[in-house]
Amino acid sequence: MPLLAGARLGPYEIVGLLGAGGMGEVYRARDTRLRRDVAIKILPVAFANDSERLTRFEREAQLLASLNHPNIATIHGIEESNGNRALVLELVEGPTLADCIAKGPLSVEDAIVVANQIAAALEAAHEKGIVHRDLKPANVKRTRDGTVKVLDFGLAKALDPALAFGSANVMNSPTITAHGTEIGLILGTPAYMAPEQACGKAVDRRADIWAFGAVLYEMLTGRRAFPGKDAADVITSVITREPDWTALPATTPSALRRSLRRTLQKDPARRLHHIADARLELDEALDTPEIPRSTVPRVVRWRVRATLALALVFVAIAAFFLGSWRARREAPTHEWQGERLGGSTVAMSPHVSPDGQMLAFQAMVEGLTQVGVMRPDSGNWTVLTDDRSRGFVQEMTWSRDGSHVYFDRYIDVPRGVFSVPVLGGDERLLLEDAMAPHELPDGSLLVTRINSERMAQLHRFWPETGRVEALPALAAPLSRLALIRFGGQVNYVVSSVL
Repeated sequence: MPLLAGARLGPYEIVGLLGAGGMGEVYRARDTRLRRDVAIKILPVAFANDSERLTRFEREAQLLASLNHPNIATIHGIEESNGNRALVLELVEGPTLADCIAKGPLSVEDAIVVANQIAAALEAAHEKGIVHRDLKPANVKRTRDGTVKVLDFGLAKALDPALAFGSANVMNSPTITAHGTEIGLILGTPAYMAPEQACGKAVDRRADIWAFGAVLYEMLTGRRAFPGKDAADVITSVITREPDWTALPATTPSALRRSLRRTLQKDPARRLHHIADARLELDEALDTPEIPRSTVPRVVRWRVRATLALALVFVAIAAFFLGSWRARREAPTHEWQGERLGGSTVAMSPHVSPDGQMLAFQAMVEGLTQVGVMRPDSGNWTVLTDDRSRGFVQEMTWSRDGSHVYFDRYIDVPRGVFSVPVLGGDERLLLEDAMAPHELPDGSLLVTRINSERMAQLHRFWPETGRVEALPALAAPLSRLALIRFGGQVNYVVSSVL
């Protein structure tokens, strides 16, 4: 029976009902000893007749009470009176994140700010070995000063009431649980469960990282990452389907898109392992100007550094190879700045194949450049790469026989030189910590690595054998890089004197 206003539970005087759910009724109450308002969560009646669950709950509650973090709602203690057993919790004033999302998606910047505080709360809990298990917008509140508080840390495990799959409100449905926490039993809310959690497998902090990604996706889009008509349909979606990535705002930075995909990997072994890494990616996203999907991106600070690092073909070696290079590669008759291919895809920086029949180009897809190829005579084109986790495709060059495209990828630092078959297949890392590939007449690649003294160091690399040969005389500070043109094409070189 619900408690009435004025009822007493030890030193706590009930003010009114705040809400009710599968984990008990929650009341606003007045602590008459310390003269402060608190939240009282009355535990389900089943606890009174189950000493084993009660003992386990008290043990879990003691561990949860050790959490002391500005983004985590505090557990003050346990109270028992008149046959009622209750948790005494910090009262957090303000709307839940679910209330905020109900009014529409958050701005990208606001979503990042909120997500950063949620991640900080998870990081503090995970360091103590505590997994939330039921992170969702309804368990996150925003105070008047903008502070984010995560509620009900670990209570899905501590309370563990037996409930059924069938809530009509899947977004905020009660926690689905079964007695105990052994393998084969389910705890969590369907719309935010990790696949392993939905399958009843043992979970760890990576289940929280999945839920974090689902909450962040919902903040950005105003819709659930894994929708469905009922809980069973939602769980099917979680296990078998991908979120609609096209629903993300056009201004979502690439770092944020990458972070979302890493948190929502269905295989926990491939998922982001530490929430602290997500915080770093969120900070990177805040430092990155918003990039509209339908336009060529502006050169941002971190990409400026990468672009400057590409300017690494020294004048001396350029002159050495220029004769044979120009004989093989005729310059285009016009300078192609870009061509819209359909939808939001834009083609940039064309490179003519050795037989002159195809173009390789940077394909701007949803804010990130990938490797595309086209037959200009027919207009047919395709995108060859899809590994967005490694960031932008930057420089590229054809293999001598035209069967592969060599390219490099960047996030904040060089990640390596790759190849991808023109007729289709997976991209393959050829050389780590290298960039700016340019094919030479003998089939080797001229590439650049940054040495320990932050100098741009030219190397020759033979893809067939993996051999790498440094050119020690051709190192120059990054501050001395420049761009010049010869043969009608832009070529990157190191200026000898600036």
